[in-house]
Amino acid sequence: MTSRIPAPTAPADAVADGVAEAGRAASDEPGVPTDHFASNLAASELLISARRCLAIAPLTGAVRSRAGFASTAAILHLVDVSTSHPTMIAVRPDWTATQDISVYGGGRIMDGPVVVDSRLVRAGKKVAVAESDIYDAHGVDDPHELHRMLGDATPAGRLGADVEGLTRAGRALVTFARLPRVSAPGMDDYDPGKWVGTIRSSDHVVERPADHIQDALGAQPLDAATGQFELHRTPYVTNSIGTILGGAQAALVEAAAEAMCPGAVAIDLQMHFLAQLRSGPARTVGQILRDVGDHCVVSVTVVDAGADDLLLTLATVTLQRTSTDLG
Repeated sequence: MTSRIPAPTAPADAVADGVAEAGRAASDEPGVPTDHFASNLAASELLISARRCLAIAPLTGAVRSRAGFASTAAILHLVDVSTSHPTMIAVRPDWTATQDISVYGGGRIMDGPVVVDSRLVRAGKKVAVAESDIYDAHGVDDPHELHRMLGDATPAGRLGADVEGLTRAGRALVTFARLPRVSAPGMDDYDPGKWVGTIRSSDHVVERPADHIQDALGAQPLDAATGQFELHRTPYVTNSIGTILGGAQAALVEAAAEAMCPGAVAIDLQMHFLAQLRSGPARTVGQILRDVGDHCVVSVTVVDAGADDLLLTLATVTLQRTSTDLG
């Protein structure tokens, strides 16, 4: 590894024109507790170039699903953060806000670490798009070695090649809104371009004892059958401006969908961020769209229960049934 440096302060979930930003690594900000949803993933990042970033996270309890393999919500958070860096470089001096994230493919990461290879697809006048390939690295956790194994970046829009020693576990696509820098006051010096070639990781992580991501999250079930869960604005899931991280929202959605489909685990997740939490708690309600034995498809809505049920997020979850006990 080259060096370990903290990320500059960057507000997660900044909002302009009603678009909620889901992902900046709030755990890296000064003053944010090390006992935190983002920092507890213990991820490392290598910004290979201005257009490409690797994110690596060990398969700990903070990352695992109830079934023991990597949680789709945890993967979504890694995708959000790693795609944001190349995107921010491309739109500078403007700012970005995460609009939509889709994680799909359904491969189970059983060994870890989780590796997310992200690259910029396009930066336009109003939106920017990035994509990711997701792998099980089977014990390889050195970012430079993973870069060597992965080789040169796959051309944008094309499926990455199979890599010897790694198992492909999915893909992701992210759309960001392009916003004026005034949307992020005090962030004029925030420039991920300074990090190219540098390994960055969370230091002094205080990991919560947890068998899986839902243990650490602290969501409260209200009515599991209808996917009604609540997540309060605790320091563990909020960022510097007091709103709930997009990755934590994804974990809340995952919990709601899995409760509605007992014995099934989320494998694909689509999140559409519409607004930021103002009061809290965040509350979900779900609807089963399809249940055909081996899999389910669930629609989940997230609202701000303390702000007249302000619509925060719309999500669609595909779940696969497993023989693993999810109790």
